[in-house]
Amino acid sequence: MAYTLDNRLVIGVASSAMFDLSDSDAVFKRDGEALYRKFQEKNLNNPLPKGIAFSFIKRLLSLNDLSPAQDDPLVEVILLSRNDPDTGLRVMKSIEHYNIGMTRAIFMQGKAPYEFIPALNISLFLSGNKDDVDSAIRLNMPAGHVMNSAVIDDEEDAGLRIAFDFDGVLVDDESETVFQARRDVKEFKAHEATNVMQPHNPGPLQQLLVRVSSIQSAEEEKKKVDPSYINRLRVSIVTARDAPAHERAMNTLKSWGVMANDAFFLGGIEKSKVLAVLRPHIFFDDQSGHLKTASEVVPSVHIPFGVTNQKTKDTD
Repeated sequence: MAYTLDNRLVIGVASSAMFDLSDSDAVFKRDGEALYRKFQEKNLNNPLPKGIAFSFIKRLLSLNDLSPAQDDPLVEVILLSRNDPDTGLRVMKSIEHYNIGMTRAIFMQGKAPYEFIPALNISLFLSGNKDDVDSAIRLNMPAGHVMNSAVIDDEEDAGLRIAFDFDGVLVDDESETVFQARRDVKEFKAHEATNVMQPHNPGPLQQLLVRVSSIQSAEEEKKKVDPSYINRLRVSIVTARDAPAHERAMNTLKSWGVMANDAFFLGGIEKSKVLAVLRPHIFFDDQSGHLKTASEVVPSVHIPFGVTNQKTKDTD
């Protein structure tokens, strides 16, 4: 029987998100492909330094111990690489060195592998290559650009904290479009109050949240068997919304059958101030303005989706 990905949380990760490739990239840009190959071969057994998404991926995979069977994991992470299989060997050896539970990989020499996202049932593709992420988002695929940002990895802390912005990340940009059209907060709030019982349409990372929620359910089942078990996975919403626009957001999550552990309706308060205390292992936001300060305190991922990002491109 073929191995199926249908009922799992599947993450696609580029080596540029998983590891710090600054030295390797510098060799490629300075010396060309031939010397880059020699550099990777020479350093084949020297593990690559950890990258921005490393802690998130490792902690997420650690939740597979919640599955009743080792051969039926809740989470699958697949490497999607622009390297060819030969030069990608160092990446695979680095994964093995750090004991990361990743065994599947796609190598496509010089080509972006994001077109395989639907075929692999991927709920999130993480990459340090902005062009690849932009292209994936244009094709309505769930992708995020891993920014140069702070790294949080306290090995004594076994938990995994994930923080999401709401509009343009979990839901589409319908409400953001209303706000951007007139830059009027009162009109935005009136629109949300009028549509309070109408759930938002899904955004790029809706399926990621739904899949994460299923792992939270597995934790609750674990607690029934083992009352001493302490939940490791925590999900937070950190949004510029405030009352009364918060209610439609909560109704939307309920309609998907999910619930966040925490919700911060900040109404314009700088998100980085909350994130510095919350300390998520990864934070997703669609607005580069918010991420400029957020990336100084937490690992941050830009979701280049919706009207806000379209306006930015139009003014570039």
